Amino acid sequence: MFWADKIAGEMQGHQVINDSKTPSGRVHIGSVRGVIIHDIIYRALKRANQPVKFIYGVDDYDALDTIPKYLDSTKFSPYLGFPLCNVPSPDDLASDYANYFMDEFLEVFQYLGVTPEVYHVRDLYRKGRLNPFIDTFLQNAHLVRSVYKEVSKADRPDNWYPFQVICEQCGKIATTVVTNYNGEEVFYHCKPDGNDWVNGCGYTGWVSPFNGNGKLPWKLEWVAKWGLFGVSVELAGKDHSQKGGSRDVANALCRNILKKKPPFHSPYEFILVNGTKMSSSKGIGSSAKEIADLLPPELMRFLLLRTQPRSGINFSLNYDAIVRLFRDYDGLIEKYHTWEATRTDGDLPEELLPLLYAQTGATVETYQPFDFSTLISLEQIPHLQTHAEIVKRSKPLNEVDWKVLTGRIAVARKWLAGYADEDEKLVLQLDAIPEQVKEISSIQVEYLKKLTGTLEFIPSWDSETIQATLFSTSKQMDIDQAAAFKAVYLSFLGKDRGPRCGALLSYLDQDFVIARLNAVIHLRISEVI
Repeated sequence: MFWADKIAGEMQGHQVINDSKTPSGRVHIGSVRGVIIHDIIYRALKRANQPVKFIYGVDDYDALDTIPKYLDSTKFSPYLGFPLCNVPSPDDLASDYANYFMDEFLEVFQYLGVTPEVYHVRDLYRKGRLNPFIDTFLQNAHLVRSVYKEVSKADRPDNWYPFQVICEQCGKIATTVVTNYNGEEVFYHCKPDGNDWVNGCGYTGWVSPFNGNGKLPWKLEWVAKWGLFGVSVELAGKDHSQKGGSRDVANALCRNILKKKPPFHSPYEFILVNGTKMSSSKGIGSSAKEIADLLPPELMRFLLLRTQPRSGINFSLNYDAIVRLFRDYDGLIEKYHTWEATRTDGDLPEELLPLLYAQTGATVETYQPFDFSTLISLEQIPHLQTHAEIVKRSKPLNEVDWKVLTGRIAVARKWLAGYADEDEKLVLQLDAIPEQVKEISSIQVEYLKKLTGTLEFIPSWDSETIQATLFSTSKQMDIDQAAAFKAVYLSFLGKDRGPRCGALLSYLDQDFVIARLNAVIHLRISEVI
């Protein structure tokens, strides 16, 4: 059973799914994993005809604690320690810092077909919706301290209260410490040595903790949101899910103080970019917007959902990884074609569920697959105006086929321009025989001789027929298939690997292919003589 359907099958009654993000900087691709995991659970519950709501929080009352390296530190240093929503926007288009980064992330939501009800934590505080929870936690500060010590071994002083005031004098929230609560107001100190990255102003005073004058520490804020919205499902990354970690603390606070059952939880692993964990504020990793600008939405969803949540994803956009992503997806499309042509009223096979959940809509849009590695190569053909016309020669294309094809051509161009290393670029060398053909051995020459004679008379110049001919000729010659294909790749690319060979040759003129192979054969024979 697909992992999301298994989770949905274990739930009864109305469910509220929650997820959230602190918009401290450009949101990276790793943060999208949590979004997609929660969205897939939401869709699985809907598919099971269970009542469900999906909400998403913008944690914009958190403090600005780091200035991303891509921003002007001079401009933003004075705002360190301020709530993110009280920091000015990096440009004139957004109302504030938090919205500047969150607006971009929400565009990615829309692109991926993710449609939660979005709420801003600033509004929950300022409109008084969290007031009852603030009062409860302050009245039970001794219990909060006890949970921290028991679950995470974190000692808090007897006069520590779980609240952070926005300092009335300097505007910082990260430097204030509350040491008393009289039921209506808290007493706080904006400490000059508040922490190791920003200093407070030294102000002390009494102030109401309600209606936006401050915030709960984030573990208690987490619990308050569960109580306010009736959250029943919220997963978290493994960094929050370690024994004695933040999720264990939040669960204990929920049980011991709110007397409620914590939401369903299962940890999910990180996404690594080339083995490195990403960070929004440090600018490490690929941004969600950049990847959304590159990949079609169904491919981006597929990338994030095909791996079990408890398994890590080592994300990369090198040649092998992006070609494999498209091929894996196209493989499911072909299996879906077969199932659709022969299906009865049975449910979609489990192996095709990732394809269903990868769609931005409710149905699978099918098309004729186009080998992405071949499109990368065709994009690099000298003097070629449009390789879409070459593809058209090989197969009739309907409207959906054309849309997918032109979309993949755009991906190929962006990948070549922004992500491909020089040694990953596979350029079809049409004007001259590649120098690398000198690597072709005598047995490979014999293979090319047999191949050209066969290709000249094949019944159809299409990728499948050519691919079958390449394989059958290698068997007849009793030559290793890898060596046989290497000879062809060297003849056209000057490299020992490349896209699906049959597809590549099918997009070239038949007479040109045969003439090139004959020229390579004659060159190698003359060099040997």
